[in-house]
Amino acid sequence: MSAFHLAQINTARLRAPLDDPSMAEFVAGLTLMNELADRSPGFVWRLAGDDGDGTIAAPADPSRIYTLSVWESPAHLRAYAYQSQHLDYLRRRREWFHPNGPEAALVLWWLPAGEIPTLDESIARLDRLRADGPTPEAFTFRDVFPAPASVAR
Repeated sequence: MSAFHLAQINTARLRAPLDDPSMAEFVAGLTLMNELADRSPGFVWRLAGDDGDGTIAAPADPSRIYTLSVWESPAHLRAYAYQSQHLDYLRRRREWFHPNGPEAALVLWWLPAGEIPTLDESIARLDRLRADGPTPEAFTFRDVFPAPASVAR
């Protein structure tokens, strides 16, 4: 077992409020996708909102949502995101979300096993990726950096 786990946060800007009828299929799928994540190999933890659905609205912009989770490895997260029923929802993202354009919508980083990231520090990682590009502290699936050799004390 690794001394590190992979954290990820992703964001999207909603085309309509979550209670709008045009968002009904997305909202209905939240429970299914979270249950799928919870039972996926390599899943460690996910941030759950007040209603437990794991979709957190941005404090400054209620049209922006975030999901935050921790996985044992990039392979486990990739399998959930791209090799499960989750892919069906991912393919429909343009129905529910505005395009991000060139701005990164997902960031990955390593954290010591057992640590849980906060929403604020996770958003800061996304901002770091947007400002500096991929680094060992903030990267993407295209540019995965290896886990650190040891935990700094």
